[in-house]
Amino acid sequence: MTAYSTAHTLATLASEGGEHGGNHESISPYMTGGAALFILLLLLWVTTRFNRDR
Repeated sequence: MTAYSTAHTLATLASEGGEHGGNHESISPYMTGGAALFILLLLLWVTTRFNRDR
């Protein structure tokens, strides 16, 4: 496959949309944001626990 045919294939897939769009009904933005915030706070807490030697 050449770079041109690969780019054309990916552009065709991206332009189809339809039922494969980015807005899925079961994904709540508040749940996703809350989970991301929780994970980041957990990583911050773990990082500060390992950085106690200073």
